[in-house]
Amino acid sequence: MKKNDLGLIHIYCGEGKGKTTCAVGLTVRASGYGLHVLFMQFLKSGDSSELKVLRQLPEVEVLGTKPIKKFSFQMTEEEKAETREVNRQQFADAVAMLGRDHYDMLVLDEVLGAIEAGLFDEQVVVDFLKNKPEQLEVVMTGRYPGDALVELADYVSRIDKVKHPFDKGIGARAGIEG
Repeated sequence: MKKNDLGLIHIYCGEGKGKTTCAVGLTVRASGYGLHVLFMQFLKSGDSSELKVLRQLPEVEVLGTKPIKKFSFQMTEEEKAETREVNRQQFADAVAMLGRDHYDMLVLDEVLGAIEAGLFDEQVVVDFLKNKPEQLEVVMTGRYPGDALVELADYVSRIDKVKHPFDKGIGARAGIEG
């Protein structure tokens, strides 16, 4: 593959486990090929195991949002407003980085969840995708993409839950889910 073959848009969505894992796998693959990746997370604590590894990879820069300590449905309106502003600023910082440095891939992990929770504006992402650098591959994850994002995407892969340990009361386990 030549770098000038890049520029497609991916969505990994659904209620199943593995959306972030797909994005991390693509990031590792890209780094191994020598592609420069900007990996950004929304709605996460910022200390997950995969970030520790990604930060060690050549060609990968991790840009996390302010650590989230609560689920969005547990946040007060003030906390939601603060989170929206942090997400807006962090995304603006990422876009500025894309303008200053050459990146081959941008990963927006859990951006769809942030949009769904009302903590990030979908139109900002739509506008970005319509005007992104031509050779920039973009990967987005989360449960439910909006129609406008699906329309812009080249790949849409749905990961559906058939069975999950959480259904039996087993929480996230370090090194497996977090």
